[in-house]
Amino acid sequence: MSVANSIFLICLIAGGGLLLVTVVVGDLLGGVLDAMHAGVDIGGVGLMPLILGFISMFGIGGLFATEVFHSGDGPATLVGIGTGFAGALFVFGIFSVLARGQGAQPFSLSDLVGQTARVSVGIPAGHFGSVQLSYAGQSHELTATADVAIPAGASVKIEAVAGSNVVVAPLRAAGAGGGTQ
Repeated sequence: MSVANSIFLICLIAGGGLLLVTVVVGDLLGGVLDAMHAGVDIGGVGLMPLILGFISMFGIGGLFATEVFHSGDGPATLVGIGTGFAGALFVFGIFSVLARGQGAQPFSLSDLVGQTARVSVGIPAGHFGSVQLSYAGQSHELTATADVAIPAGASVKIEAVAGSNVVVAPLRAAGAGGGTQ
């Protein structure tokens, strides 16, 4: 086996194996770059999968050129470079589709402070009831507490977060017994 074929084979095995690990386990190697503050994001795709796609396809193209077409080392290297760029583009396309398929980032309860909700289960003063609100395109039912008694159907404002519960206060502008919507 020639030196060129050895290099192509090493690129194929190392690049392809690490790319497979990156796809299966996640952006493992991109995390290393992030830790070194050297991470680069190209169109929502980390740099590491692109490099690994290039390296593995460089190996495949070079081996194909030397073994199938019986090319010399120079032309095989050029074929390897061409297939490497094609591999990087293919990986970019796959990872772009995967990135778009991810859901939105979840929100925390602290994001709800200042939002208006409706009491679904009455809240006795200093005890728990529940409120319902629409946030981030979904309806949410949360356990809530208040300093004053608030009847079911009343509109409230979320004032704070206490553990996994929200602290609410009645809205004064709605008027007494506010059952309006």
